[in-house]
Amino acid sequence: MRIWDINPGYLNRQSLLGEHCELHAIASILTNSKIGYSRHPETIRWKGYGWALTQRHRLLAAELLLRGLCEKSPVNMQSGEGRWPAVYIDEPGRQFELLKKKYEEIEKGRISLPKNEEQLWAQHKYSVLARSPSLYKKIGRDVSARQYDLFKLAALLTELLRIPPKEGGIRNAVQHMWGYFSGISGKKDVHAWPSRRLLQETQKLAMSEGSSYITGSTALSELAAWLI
Repeated sequence: MRIWDINPGYLNRQSLLGEHCELHAIASILTNSKIGYSRHPETIRWKGYGWALTQRHRLLAAELLLRGLCEKSPVNMQSGEGRWPAVYIDEPGRQFELLKKKYEEIEKGRISLPKNEEQLWAQHKYSVLARSPSLYKKIGRDVSARQYDLFKLAALLTELLRIPPKEGGIRNAVQHMWGYFSGISGKKDVHAWPSRRLLQETQKLAMSEGSSYITGSTALSELAAWLI
């Protein structure tokens, strides 16, 4: 059993669907006090973190929808609201290594597995912007100054993306992403759109135009998981 901690955009279709099934299995074990796999390390680390498991499910559902797959089996657990498991089975940086080996000769995920700190930061920057413009600037400077190795940066970004962004922060980040398509969209009333519609339109253009910079952003799906 495996629940990944890195953004679902890095998973290929098989891994994405596989995690979705396993998350439902863990949710069922925890909700119904089932015996099977109750002592598995993955099950144990999510015990008492139903809210976080629910949010991970929303992240998976948002990524599935972005790839044209509709998810119709919600998870609604509330234990440990606002808290995430304090331990990893594998550190986030190690998870990237595991996926690189796993995907050597098969389909890759939507987001390319990072080769260096600069690429990893570029993939996460709009997600961080949605949470804190000041951190966005600081981490950008620190990455340029080579203050992080890949493992340290992966751990930091994974933790930051667990923080619920405020609606205003989401809108700010999406507006920056929309800027890549504003010249080709032909839309004139964007400022009046609610954040959800703006994100949906950005998603459509990113996936249809094949803009690798935006298509390869964690924010393209994960921000939708927080727009409840």
